[in-house]
Amino acid sequence: MVTGNRAMIDKHLTESTQFRFVKDRNGMVWDLMLYIPTVVALGSIASSFWYGDDNSMGYLFFFLACFFFIAGFNRVMKTRLMLLPSAPVSLEIGEQNLGLVQRNGIQVNLVKNLRYYPDYSGKSFGISGLDGTGKQLQFVIHKGQFTNFSQFESAQALLKRYVK
Repeated sequence: MVTGNRAMIDKHLTESTQFRFVKDRNGMVWDLMLYIPTVVALGSIASSFWYGDDNSMGYLFFFLACFFFIAGFNRVMKTRLMLLPSAPVSLEIGEQNLGLVQRNGIQVNLVKNLRYYPDYSGKSFGISGLDGTGKQLQFVIHKGQFTNFSQFESAQALLKRYVK
C-alpha cells in the first residue's frame, strides 16, 4: 500500500482532485483470454448435454454460458473500454463526496454511505455509495484506466478514508 507524505494527502483532502480515465487495452486482452474460453467451454458442455440424454443439465450449462458472456461483455465494454453510456470516464474526489462523470455526460455524486473496496492484488478497487436521489451505485476502477501508476496510488491514498 501507499505510505505517501501526509501533508500532501491533507492538502488534497481540502480541495477536489480529478482523475481522467483512459481505455485499458491490456486489461481487455486479459479479460478476453479469460471469458472467451470459459463461454466456449460452457457452451460446448451445454450442447453435449442437450443433445445427450440430460436436457436439464444442458439448460444449466447454457445458463452459465449466458451468464459468463453477459458478465464478460459488461466488464470489457464498461470498465475496460468505457464504451457503455454508464461507464465512468473521470473520478473527482472531494472532501465530502465522490463525483464520477459517465460517458453519457451525467455527473454522479456519491454523497452518503461511501465505501472504498481495495483489491488485495492491487490492480483495481471498488467504490459504492448513495447518490443524491438515494440510489445505491457501485463502480469498479482498474489500474490500467489511470494514465500512470502514480495517479492510481494517489487515488487510492485519497480514498482510504472511506474504508469501513
